[in-house]
Amino acid sequence: MTDEITANETTPKAEETSFGRWLIETVLLVALAFALAQGIKTFLVQPFVIPTGSMIPTIEIGDRVLADKLSYRFTDGPQVGEIVVFDDPTGTHPQLIKRVIATQGQVVDVKDGQVWVDGRPLDEPYTYGKRTDPGTVPFPLTVPEGSVWLMGDNRPDSGDSRFFGPRPVETVRGRAFWTYWPPSHFGPLE
Repeated sequence: MTDEITANETTPKAEETSFGRWLIETVLLVALAFALAQGIKTFLVQPFVIPTGSMIPTIEIGDRVLADKLSYRFTDGPQVGEIVVFDDPTGTHPQLIKRVIATQGQVVDVKDGQVWVDGRPLDEPYTYGKRTDPGTVPFPLTVPEGSVWLMGDNRPDSGDSRFFGPRPVETVRGRAFWTYWPPSHFGPLE
């Protein structure tokens, strides 16, 4: 018999070292994955669940959308027609989702159930002809610098800028660009 260890034999110390190394690698890998996911969510793209019917039929209650959090850092901010996620000024929900109707300096008015911006009626096919009531904000209204005017596509069921006024751009969390759940709604937002 020889004192050499063959390739098929391992010592208890070697097994412990192997398991310890595996455990450390696994913990580091999980920590790295978590940090990467948090970084993506914080700076690039964040998922949101839609809590209300204010954007029906464009977005349904319970739909899950992705919001791009990066592009507004390098542009002039939200543009008219974009769908954005922003902090709820009423505190009922953490965030809300609405469409940008006007940006700073533009004049918004609601007359005879129609939204007007800068003296022209808006063409809004996404409302499917639903009448727009004026809400509680006095019109006409000039959107202040650094703010946006936001409205839901489902006007009769939308608490929006008609009730809480223009929102500061810094409260906008991102541009919603994709519905990823449920599968029947999968696709880009327009």
